[in-house]
Amino acid sequence: MKKIHFTILLALGLLAGTQSFAQMAIDKGTKFINLGIGVGGYSSAGGVALGASADFGVAPNFTVGGQVAYRSFNYGYVGYNDKINYLYFAVRGSYHFNQILNLSTDKADLYAGLGLGYESVSFSNSIYSGSAFGSGIFVPIHLGGRYFFSEKVGGFAELGTGIAPLLLGITFKL
Repeated sequence: MKKIHFTILLALGLLAGTQSFAQMAIDKGTKFINLGIGVGGYSSAGGVALGASADFGVAPNFTVGGQVAYRSFNYGYVGYNDKINYLYFAVRGSYHFNQILNLSTDKADLYAGLGLGYESVSFSNSIYSGSAFGSGIFVPIHLGGRYFFSEKVGGFAELGTGIAPLLLGITFKL
């Protein structure tokens, strides 16, 4: 996991040093859609997480939006087949650091923020089915970066406390 964190920090550092002609403006009306896969898990959470989020510019350097994600995994041993499902919803706000960091590229976007979310955890096996431990309201935090390969399409990486410690995926600027 330390290697993944180091790689992300290195990539974000390289993005910050990239030279170009303009800075990406995050302002009222800016829109991003992210589709990603969760890497890693908390405690015993296995499986692959899938998530989507949207961010909408409401003021210079500020966005608000929402996120939804799902993770499911099976585990079992002789005579048992247990399944756990996580369904995650959150509203979130982000501050975009491009202007403060004086990024001289229109391809990169560095941001961080927090939100308010609800995670529903359900558990089932051959004996029991229903709600499980861990369901409830929480305050997720995130730190992320986007890099655009074209004017409208790019990749993103986001560290956080949501459905997975690391989300990687594709981002669209609308």
